[in-house]
Amino acid sequence: MTRKYFGTDGIRGTVGEYPITPDFMLKLGWAMGRVLARDSGRARVLIGKDTRISGYMFESALEAGLSAAGVDVALLGPMPTPGIAYLTRTFRADAGIVISASHNPFADNGIKFFSSEGTKLADAIEERIEAMLDEPLTTVAAGRLGKAMRIDDAAGRYIEFCKSTIPNRVSLHGLRMVLDCAHGATYHIAPSVFRELGAEVSLVGATPDGLNINRDVGSTSPATLRAAVIQQSADLGIAFDGDGDRVLMVDADGREIDGDDILYLIARDRHERGQLVGGVVGTLMTNFGLAMALEGMGIPFERVKVGDRYVVERLLDKGWQLGGESSGHIVCADVQSTGDGIVSALQVLALMVSEGKPLQTLLAGLEKVPQVLVNVRLTPGSDAKALMASPAVQEAVAGVEAELGDEGRVLLRPSGTEPLIRVMVEGRAHLDVEGLASRLATQVEGELG
Repeated sequence: MTRKYFGTDGIRGTVGEYPITPDFMLKLGWAMGRVLARDSGRARVLIGKDTRISGYMFESALEAGLSAAGVDVALLGPMPTPGIAYLTRTFRADAGIVISASHNPFADNGIKFFSSEGTKLADAIEERIEAMLDEPLTTVAAGRLGKAMRIDDAAGRYIEFCKSTIPNRVSLHGLRMVLDCAHGATYHIAPSVFRELGAEVSLVGATPDGLNINRDVGSTSPATLRAAVIQQSADLGIAFDGDGDRVLMVDADGREIDGDDILYLIARDRHERGQLVGGVVGTLMTNFGLAMALEGMGIPFERVKVGDRYVVERLLDKGWQLGGESSGHIVCADVQSTGDGIVSALQVLALMVSEGKPLQTLLAGLEKVPQVLVNVRLTPGSDAKALMASPAVQEAVAGVEAELGDEGRVLLRPSGTEPLIRVMVEGRAHLDVEGLASRLATQVEGELG
């Protein structure tokens, strides 16, 4: 069926604009509760959120809807998205709900669901929830109403889990780092994790007020972290996004370490220790240089559509354990069921400690290639897929691919959130990727008339 509300990563939008409204969230909680109760009888759901002011409102609405359906609720308070996935598993809950719009500004919010295994909810369950939304809301008998409780030690449980994902012998003593928590869900978790492991930690973006999440801080605004690392002469910096499932890093010289860099470091380390299961999954946006570096080490590499959901699906399908996106969603499936910014950063820090080398030295074997992205805005009524399949555009793509040879690649894809066609060209440094991208974008614009 065609889904009306759920996208590739839950439901997201502007607060106050349907469906990101309290009445819809009430009905959504009830619909999910009805589906779960039908499957498992007396069900229990965990609810966590990031630091947006609207989170309180939606938390209450979801709790009321679930209770009306006869489902028990456990409230986690502010908690990183991967922490909710972990606690959903360990509490043997039937599902977990995340109230967050990730890296978006505070005026947006959204809902994501986790299954009892801590993975994204299956499409079939989401479709059943959507179907239930069309039914009239009814309340179970008073004696069967769901009960609500608050899990007071949720933060401590997740902190201990994060620390357990690296060997006990690894100490971060002597490392001076800056953490940027994006005024988001990691603000009370990440500092404790890294300090308890011995690091000297200073903070930016760790004073949320409900309105400042992701504002000029976090993984989408690394300039703040870069400036702090250089000013404090720190060994490195780590930035999370608003809900803590993304991570980017900055080395001692202020160079940005993105998701492709992090994937390379973790893959190379596990490969050299004989602990890499299968290969690595990236996306259509993964840098050509990373693919070549993995190939050079004999590590299989596969691309999927943009979105961590597709990365996890391919990992499960292949039986592999490592994948991620350039944006900083890194999945280490042997220790966590979803992308986890803190856990991913710890894998890199453990490598730094074991080899006694700084980030810039560890990355010496990776030569990323220039990547140019040009957005072409569609005119009203334009069909992006038909436009990309037109003979003129396909001929232009073939021409650029011929010039790149085996030293680069071309990608045209429609945006999933805006009326845009994204034109991407990447290739070795000696190639004019900027000129080739511009030429191809001009051809696409010409087809628009």
